[in-house]
Amino acid sequence: MTSVLTTLGAQLSPEHTALLVWDCQNALVDRAFNKETFVEHAVAMLAWARASHLPIVYSKIVPLPAPWEAGPRTLRMMRRFRVQRPEELRPMLPPGSAAAEIPEVLAPRDDELVLGKHTTSMFIGTHFEYLLRNRDIRTLLLAGISTENGIEATARDADNRGYYTVVLEDCVSSPDAEAHGLALALMRRYCTVATLAEVEEAMRGG
Repeated sequence: MTSVLTTLGAQLSPEHTALLVWDCQNALVDRAFNKETFVEHAVAMLAWARASHLPIVYSKIVPLPAPWEAGPRTLRMMRRFRVQRPEELRPMLPPGSAAAEIPEVLAPRDDELVLGKHTTSMFIGTHFEYLLRNRDIRTLLLAGISTENGIEATARDADNRGYYTVVLEDCVSSPDAEAHGLALALMRRYCTVATLAEVEEAMRGG
C-alpha cells in the first residue's frame, strides 16, 4: 500500500520538498494588485527557503513565435487584452527585455534553476517533472504570479501527477484581486493552501 503523509509537517520534509517561483518577471510583478506586500512576502519566502536548503526552481514565460502558437491560446490572449485580430496583440515579454527579467530583489542564485515555458502548466513542454524525479521530490511549494492562471494550472497538474501540493497564499498574487481570491478558494478543495508562517511552523514541527 502506498504510504500517505497525513500531516503538513511530514509533507514538507526538506529532503523531498521543492519551491517553484512562478513567473516573477518585471511586467507581471508590476501589475500585481498588492505589489509591495507581495514582494515583501516573496523576499521573506526566498530567505526562508534558502535557509532551509530547499531546491528552488524559477519559471519564466518564453513566448512562442506567433505562427507556432496554438490558436486557442492566441484566442485567450485576444480576449484578455480585448483585441479583435491576432495581429493586434503586442509582443509579450520579449526575451532580453526589461519586462521579461526577474526583479533583482527576487533574482535566482547561481545554484537555482530557471526554466522557460510556453503554457500555464510547468509540467507541459518542459523537463520539470524529470528534474523533480531526479531530486526525489514529493512535495511542491508554489509561489508567484498569477494565482488564477499558472499557479492554479500547475497546482492541479501537480496533484494529478501525485505530488503533495502546497500553495503559499501570501506569496502568490495577480493583477486581479477578485480572481486571485476565487482561485485560492478553489485550490483549497484539492491541495493545501497555507501562509508562509504556517508552512514554517509545520516544517519546524515535523
